Amino acid sequence: MTPEDLTRLETWFDTFVQGFYRHDPDHDRAVRLKDDHTRRVCRDIRMLGERLGLPEAQLRLAQTAALMHDVGRFPQYARYGTFLDRVSANHAHLSLRTMAAERVLSALPRAERRLIIRAVAFHNTARLPDATPSFGRLLMRLLRDADKLDIWRVVTDYYDRRREAPDPVIELGLPDPPICSPAAIASLAAGQTVDLASLRCLNDFKLLQISWVFDLNFRPSFQALQDRGYIQKIAAGLPPADGLAAAIERVRAHVDAGCAASGAGPTG
Repeated sequence: MTPEDLTRLETWFDTFVQGFYRHDPDHDRAVRLKDDHTRRVCRDIRMLGERLGLPEAQLRLAQTAALMHDVGRFPQYARYGTFLDRVSANHAHLSLRTMAAERVLSALPRAERRLIIRAVAFHNTARLPDATPSFGRLLMRLLRDADKLDIWRVVTDYYDRRREAPDPVIELGLPDPPICSPAAIASLAAGQTVDLASLRCLNDFKLLQISWVFDLNFRPSFQALQDRGYIQKIAAGLPPADGLAAAIERVRAHVDAGCAASGAGPTG
């Protein structure tokens, strides 16, 4: 993959996304959310890749996977008016359909197309497929980590200003009673990712966001998470609940261990 290939794909992305803006403030705010998110994921995946010592050609593949991972979000919102997959469509599948319909990867070698497609396909799954070539699996993990780092950025920025501008798009339309569900706390305490389907309120969603640390893959990802203070910021907005403090301590210990892991590669 050449630098010119990446530039061409970035130009395509700019043109594609511009077609979804409607000069309607509410609609365009949601489109801008995913537009800006994608660009930051591209920057974060390159940062992670550089810290892992990847060669330039692999960095370009990683940036392309990041550029394409959420292209399905734009037709998703245009058609359904939501980013909640369970009431609309799997956005990774929509991204694959969009890439195929637009033939955006057609100029790339088949092996590179396959790597990018599989990274996009599995960026939002509960787990990765077992039979995956080594660089393909690394690319999948890189994309998942970079995606999480920016989602954490988006939600912590939002929680800071929520009272002035509540946004049901970001909150997935969840109610906001001052509680945390015992099941969500139990998942966190067990070192497990909270099940999206089990969410009952906004605080459960915050616990889900915190639990993503258990799916983080690389030492530089843990270091970026710790440096940016995302977990502390989300946890600070949670109400008191039985078992919550111990669950958050489990998370902090996991992040500390990830930061201390020897080498820059996968932590588990």
